[in-house]
Amino acid sequence: MVFKRRDRRSPIRIASEFVYPRGGWTRAFHYVKHRIRRLPDSPERIARGVGAGVFTAFTPFYGFHFVIAALISRLINGNLLASLSGTFFGNPLTYVPIGVICLQTGNYLLGDDFDEGETHGLMDSFFKALSDLKNNFMAMFTDRVADWRGLAVFYDEVFFPYLIGGILPGLLAGVICYYLSLPVVRTYQQRRRARIKAKFEEIKRLAETEPAVPVANPLNSERKSEKEISDV
Repeated sequence: MVFKRRDRRSPIRIASEFVYPRGGWTRAFHYVKHRIRRLPDSPERIARGVGAGVFTAFTPFYGFHFVIAALISRLINGNLLASLSGTFFGNPLTYVPIGVICLQTGNYLLGDDFDEGETHGLMDSFFKALSDLKNNFMAMFTDRVADWRGLAVFYDEVFFPYLIGGILPGLLAGVICYYLSLPVVRTYQQRRRARIKAKFEEIKRLAETEPAVPVANPLNSERKSEKEISDV
């Protein structure tokens, strides 16, 4: 089938490539940068989309970053594909630093004490919360007993401080990436248009310099054939 992978990846390979892409993070970064620059849209809308995606990386909605980025991009009239690419700012290499910054800021704004040990199992706490949420959902259809105490503790100690603390750093990072990507995209598009224009000018110049090929008139050919027949 068209667009279907020939080598089907196993779940272990998918997970490993999510943590470390094939070719390395440097290659993945350059790939995303190349895709963003070639988007067919205005530089302003592309830059706004990138800013929306970067801001989304500072939210605790893991697994829904694409959806959140798309909604924010729509609100600020940004490019949808650029916002999805901008979420690349949040990756396994940056999740922990982003989480530490967000939790520190959130606890400071809420007036709570921040425990450095909370960040060591940050991703593990999110996985446990998702597991508790799944078990409680299954309890609605089975004889299991729903237990919301773990989710309540997770919300009070991790999710809500993370959510509040990610707003200011996310806005700052989003604005910085907007102003960094805007001139890059604008310069690339101008150079690309200049190259395309130069190619068309070259084609036009070559077409004008080539000698004109005489085209036979079909009426003259027909008259000549009739004359030959009459002579015979």
